[in-house]
Amino acid sequence: MIFSEGLTLIGHRGGGTGEGENTLESLLGAVELGLTWVEIDVQRTAEDTLVLRHDPVTADGAFVIDGPGTGLVRLEEVFEALPPHVGIDIDVKTVLEDALDHRTAPLLKKLVADEAMRRPLMITSFDPALLMRMSDLGVPLGLLTWLWFPIGHAVAAAAGLGLDAIALHTGSCEAGSGKQRPFERCVEVAHEAGLDVIVWCPKPEEVALYSAADALVVDDVPGTLAQLAGLTTPAS
Repeated sequence: MIFSEGLTLIGHRGGGTGEGENTLESLLGAVELGLTWVEIDVQRTAEDTLVLRHDPVTADGAFVIDGPGTGLVRLEEVFEALPPHVGIDIDVKTVLEDALDHRTAPLLKKLVADEAMRRPLMITSFDPALLMRMSDLGVPLGLLTWLWFPIGHAVAAAAGLGLDAIALHTGSCEAGSGKQRPFERCVEVAHEAGLDVIVWCPKPEEVALYSAADALVVDDVPGTLAQLAGLTTPAS
């Protein structure tokens, strides 16, 4: 198992999405709040560096892959800045050009191989082909699924690919429609298949709904911490 100490909180792009996301300040801020895991988005530039950016374009509308990544944090900088006890979930954003040259995976391997010896790491992606290219690295791999992708398909796919985790959006976990198993049953099956279950973007007030998961990728770190504290405080 990747997460062995109960429900783990992972800071989404550091301290959450929005202004300042995927920056060293945001990542260090999440650590200062007590998080032991953070999530970052990584993609490559025209100069074959890996930088932190969620969207394929920069603030001025230029594609990241077409430029040098000026002003964006490099993955190496994250490794240098974060204490080694902090785990990093590297969400890899492959680009159109990977259909031709498959360059993102080997670039990532060079950096991750050494770093995995000094801190907890996990690689997640919406691109199963990228994950397959990383399978000989010895680092936990997780399949990300988008919004309302059916949870049954997601768990089966991740298990069939021999991955270590399935990362589900909250929209995939909604039960009650009669079209899928209850979330707790899905987690049970995932665990039986050897998968950790990660849920991304729950609101603080939704934490209890996903308490069966192994980890939550959250935007509102203070609010989620407060909610968890309330859940564990005995009623007076």
